[in-house]
Amino acid sequence: MSYIHGYDAETLREQIDPRQCKERLDEIGEQRSLTALLERVWLLKVLDRLDDSLVLSEESVRLARMAGTRKDLLRARILHASVMHQRGAFAAAEQELTTCAEEAEGQGWGAIAAFAYQHRGKVHYEVEDFDAARTDFKRALFLRQDSGATDDQLEAALLAIDAADRRRARSVAS
Repeated sequence: MSYIHGYDAETLREQIDPRQCKERLDEIGEQRSLTALLERVWLLKVLDRLDDSLVLSEESVRLARMAGTRKDLLRARILHASVMHQRGAFAAAEQELTTCAEEAEGQGWGAIAAFAYQHRGKVHYEVEDFDAARTDFKRALFLRQDSGATDDQLEAALLAIDAADRRRARSVAS
């Protein structure tokens, strides 16, 4: 079940039903599997409980490093970087996402690379580097198309490209 009901056209943040996300968080409880930890990190992030999300994201990276695959570790690191981004640590998030995107592409893991580029694009977007954001969103779109992503994932990339174009045009006009 997807908890994302769309994306805000201006901020590019996920639009969610907070009640639904809180219920899912309660349902997961204190499960310790990596999958459950990653889901809890994301739920806490979208519910704007960033301190709790950061602590759990750091724990998920440690768990993935000790007991997961390289793909698991990349996913955990990308999610951790997205939490850092929302907390305003833009440079740290960008650096981590760059490393993850490069590693995923080097391994031929297009879907994971696209995930990293999409999030790095959001960092660029928030710091108003719309050209870099657009480049990352386009790269994410290409990788998602190449890896057979869902229509929702393709739509998210297209929305982000459009938002970056609109914001760039506005900043040039002013």
